[in-house]
Formats: sequence, C-alpha cells, structure tokens
Amino acid sequence: MNDLPLAQRLEILADSAKYDVSCSSSGSSRKGVPGGLGSAASSGICHTWTADGRCISLFKILLTNACIYDCAYCINRRSNDIPRAALTPDEVVRLTADFYRRNYIEGLFLSTGVVRSPDHTMEQLIAVARRLREEERFNGYIHLKVVPGADPLLVEEVGLYADRVSVNIELPSRQSLYLLALDKPRDAVIKPMRQLSGLIESAREERSKSRKAPQFAPAGQSTQLIVGATPESDREIITLSEGLYQRLGMKRVYYSAFIPVASDNRLPALAGPPLLREHRLYQADWLLRFYGFSAHELLDECRPNLDQRFDPKTCWAMRHLHLFPVEVNRADYEVLLRVPGIGVRSAQRIVQARRHTRLGEAELKRLGVVLKRARWFLTAGGRSLAGKTLDEARLAEVLLAPNRQKARQAQLELFPSLVDSSAMTGEL
Repeated sequence: MNDLPLAQRLEILADSAKYDVSCSSSGSSRKGVPGGLGSAASSGICHTWTADGRCISLFKILLTNACIYDCAYCINRRSNDIPRAALTPDEVVRLTADFYRRNYIEGLFLSTGVVRSPDHTMEQLIAVARRLREEERFNGYIHLKVVPGADPLLVEEVGLYADRVSVNIELPSRQSLYLLALDKPRDAVIKPMRQLSGLIESAREERSKSRKAPQFAPAGQSTQLIVGATPESDREIITLSEGLYQRLGMKRVYYSAFIPVASDNRLPALAGPPLLREHRLYQADWLLRFYGFSAHELLDECRPNLDQRFDPKTCWAMRHLHLFPVEVNRADYEVLLRVPGIGVRSAQRIVQARRHTRLGEAELKRLGVVLKRARWFLTAGGRSLAGKTLDEARLAEVLLAPNRQKARQAQLELFPSLVDSSAMTGEL
C-alpha cells in the first residue's frame, strides 16, 4: 500500500474520507504553545464551519483505508475490491505542517480503517497528534477518531492531544449493528463514548478551579449516524440523539444519508441517498439543541417519521394551532422560538427591539423574520398578520403553494414549450 506514489495515496485516502461527515470544527479553547504553529481558537482540504459561523479548512484524510472489519455499509470494508493505500504517521505530520505553512489548511481531521487491531490503530493516530503537538509545536485544530474496542488508556491519551474526538455510532440500534457490523458490538462503541464524556467533564471541572489544569478534548466529542441503511424510524433516531446530548454531553450528532457503496443483500435497494430525510433530521436536531424542543414533542407513535414537506417546527406548530397566534410584542422568548419563521437570532432581536418600539409587520421583516411562515402564527398589536384563521389541512395547502409555484416556474424555464399549453389550461 505504501509503494504507491504519495500523490496517488493522498487521492485515494482523501476520497475514502469523504463519507465521514462529522468533521465540523467548533473551535477550541486549547492554549497554544508560545511561538508554535497555528491556532485552534482563531479557526478550527475540506471546508467546514465553526460555531460562530467562520469558514475554515481542514486537512481531511484517512491514515489508511485498509480495514480488518467487514461492515456492510462501508466502502472500506474488508471484502470490497478497491485500491488500498496508507500513510505513515511521519507522512501525515509532515503534510499537515507543510500544508499549514502554505496557508492551505487550518487544522487536521484524521480518521482511519482498522489495521491489525484497535489498539495498534489507535496508537498510530495518537502518534500523529503527539508529534504535531510536541515536535512541530502545532497549535491548530486536531480532530481524531477513536477506534471502538481500543484500550481505555489509549482513549484517555487521545484527548490530551486532540481538540475534538469522535466515536462513530454508525447505526441507531443494537440489532442493526449486529446485522450490518458484526465486528462492532454496541458496547464497544458506547463504552469509549461514556469514558470520553467523563474525562471531558472532569477536565472542565478542574479547569474551572485552576487554569493550569490540563485540557482534555476542549472542543468536546461528536458522532455520526447513517440514515436509511436500516429500518429505524426518525423517532428512534432523534430519541437516540437526544439521549446522547443529555446523558453523554455530545457536542454534535451528524446524520449521513446512506449511499450504496457496495453490493450486499443486507442493504436496502434505494433509488438514491435519502438527502431530504437527512436534511429534516438536521432541522429536528437543531430544535433539540437550540430551541428547547424534546424528541417526544416532534415525533410520537402516531407520527414516527418527519414530514418531508415541511420543516419539523412548522409541523409541530400546525399540530398545535390552539397555542397560536401569539402576540409578538408580549410573548416570552421561549414562545417566540416555537413560531415557524422565527429563529434564535430573530427572536433575540424581537425581544431587544420591542423594549423601545411597538413591532409590526414592517419591523419584523427588518428583524429577519420569515413572514411567509410566521404570519400565520402571530399577531402584532392585537391584529393578526395573516388576516384569517385556517385549520391544519388548509394551512398546509397555503404553505405548500409557494413551493409548488417555484417548482412550476423552474419547470417552465427548463421547458419553455410548456408555456403555451399552460396558459391554455389556466395553470399559470
């Protein structure tokens, strides 16, 4: 595998790394070595986003795409006939430092297939981070994968060098893991997650007492779930994510639409990756993290899957029309967050602006409220912004109408010959 030219190995390993989506950087509070190389706090060759909205670049690579495991959903599975390649820890260190000096990257995202054993693989990953920190004096952002089944002492060591760590849970249930990833028992995935959670929390407590206390994965831990490879409902996925956030202090749960990368009769035959479902799950996840919603509010036994026509907050609001409309000049911040078309920033702006003026439709537009959705759930000065009250079914039709018009307009732009027939039938 190491006999291939470096450029060819980089191409293979970068391509194999693209299926791991949990590479966002939220920045880190790690204190850099004086005179060292880079900074994790000021930024985090994939582009990703920090928590405050900055776009940064990460050198996203696998140490190797060879693997002793045969997970059905993975392109790097043992039985898959693909070109294999590997980098040595020294090569990754040299490439990362060189790319940083050339201003190509601001951090490293390093994952890998499992070779020889989880412990051997984990030692290789740690060697990269340790050499970057101690020999290259690299202060930039480092995200390392933790290999399920690795020795707890190695799991403890990885957080001393990495800003963020992640263990990919991959599939939502124990049964699905047993079916598609027999080499990865559920306990081998959850155990290091729990260990990392405890170590991160302990380090934060020590840091609150003394700034000289050592840091441990200051940007937290994340994980990834594959969506659509197994039959779990959206309710099961969101409930699992809620538990990871609440019980393990997970920084992020990433959702990856299943892409058939290998032929296997255990996998579903999909026409394409369920990208819209992935998008709706991210929206629901956002409601859990920033809007005060719980999983059971968004989905229940009667509605186990997200409605792909509407975002999850709009669906919730339409099911709870008895709670609306709310008066924008008086409603609590937490209530405003539940109004479709009002985000965290616009809710904050509303609360601040109404201290000095009475808000109406024009003011809400300037504050960033999406009135095409919000107007049906708001009053301003006692006057309904919608002008009328609709039931759930009729409101759904009204909210869908602009989308239908956009789709029709796009169709007409692509196929101008339809204009004449549309005009004749009154469809325009």
